[in-house]
Amino acid sequence: MSRENKIGQSSQIILVRDNSFFFFTKTTLYALEKHKDKWQTVFEPFDAVIGRNGFAPTGEKREGDGRTPSGIYTLKMSFGYDSSVKTKMPYRQVLADDIWVDDQNAEDYNLWVKKSETHATSYEMMRRDDNLYKYGIVIEYNTDPIIKGNGSAIFLHIWKGRGIPTAGCVAVSEESIIKIIGWLDPAASPLIITGSRD
Repeated sequence: MSRENKIGQSSQIILVRDNSFFFFTKTTLYALEKHKDKWQTVFEPFDAVIGRNGFAPTGEKREGDGRTPSGIYTLKMSFGYDSSVKTKMPYRQVLADDIWVDDQNAEDYNLWVKKSETHATSYEMMRRDDNLYKYGIVIEYNTDPIIKGNGSAIFLHIWKGRGIPTAGCVAVSEESIIKIIGWLDPAASPLIITGSRD
């Protein structure tokens, strides 16, 4: 589906933009909703963080490069540590044996599986010792089709702290992500658009 078609079908967009200026690093997340063919912000813009090495240009994201992929991606599922959260999005509770495979040689690369059901030698624990994945949304990057080595486990989740970058995800404060998860609606075909202004 073309970029224009994707955007045309959506009435909820999360826009993640690099607003850095000289040596000041600043990433901003905007929540936009379409009303009568006009896009409007829903909340005040949120401060956000991205991968430690910035945005990867479209098509250039690779496993372990510390970059956030640029592009337009669907948002289909939220997840978290609680048994349920206030959201209209499909929600999956993270359990102790849930992992996301980042082993490029594994059959289940870039998939959420049970640790006991994979031969992957490298993966990310979904139930962490911190609160980073207490609330999260899967960014459907490299999911259809999955191309081995092009990057895995790209989420919108809680940040470690203001200005502390991620390994490639987009992250915001806990307060911000609770608002976003409560607002998103699958009926609106929500999208996330990531990248620099150009």
